[in-house]
Amino acid sequence: MNLRRLICLLSYATLLIPLLSACVSTKDAVYFNNIGNSEIKGSTESLEPVIQPNDLLSITISSLNPAASEVFNVSSNSSMRMNNATAQSTVAPVIGYLVDQEGNVQLPLLGKTKAAGITKKDFQEGIRNQLIQKKLLVEPVVDIRYLNYKISVLGEVARPSVLTVPNEKITLLEALGLAGDLTIYASRNNVLLIREENGVKKLTRLDLTSKELFASPYYYLKSNDIIYVEPNKTKIQSASNVRQWLPVVFSGLTIVIIALDRLTR
Repeated sequence: MNLRRLICLLSYATLLIPLLSACVSTKDAVYFNNIGNSEIKGSTESLEPVIQPNDLLSITISSLNPAASEVFNVSSNSSMRMNNATAQSTVAPVIGYLVDQEGNVQLPLLGKTKAAGITKKDFQEGIRNQLIQKKLLVEPVVDIRYLNYKISVLGEVARPSVLTVPNEKITLLEALGLAGDLTIYASRNNVLLIREENGVKKLTRLDLTSKELFASPYYYLKSNDIIYVEPNKTKIQSASNVRQWLPVVFSGLTIVIIALDRLTR
């Protein structure tokens, strides 16, 4: 066996070490193991989100008198704020009403209006009642939408990213799909969901291999939820093995090459 062939064989052996230590069980890579045809009742928890400080809202007001309604829909109004996250030279700026730290929105003619702590539906009704009571508009119609409804997906997914949700409704599986799905090294039975409610961050572990996920109150996500997918033991062990063995292998390979080089002189 010549020197070149021996070096090639040793190099191939070195490359096989991380591959042999990275075997993943098929069961660990499958969603919802052993689930047959069935019906699962979903969570009855309301999906209507509660408005929070720093939310960016689109508020559109119309009535039988378009001219009278126009003052409430002027995008250049001083109460408007620009979403800094999207205000780039190559992206059209997103304009909306920013809920301040006290939970208020400054509306034309109505002034400071409480928004935080109530649902979008209740806020719409409150604005409508004020317009009628102050005789500013006749039969006003108020439409409110979130402009910064977003979900963050991190960890062992193909494309970790922050997802903007235009329809204000998204499931955990849809969010993972938009992030490119889980990698083969993802821990499917230990996905971490971080949710902040009333100033308190709640951490919840979810099992994607169990059908109980469909009935979980966390199946539908809320704005600003963070999903973190942890690596499984296989990846951690593989990375550890590679770090441990590569220096040894390379050192041994160097010694062999030096010895063979001297013998062939």
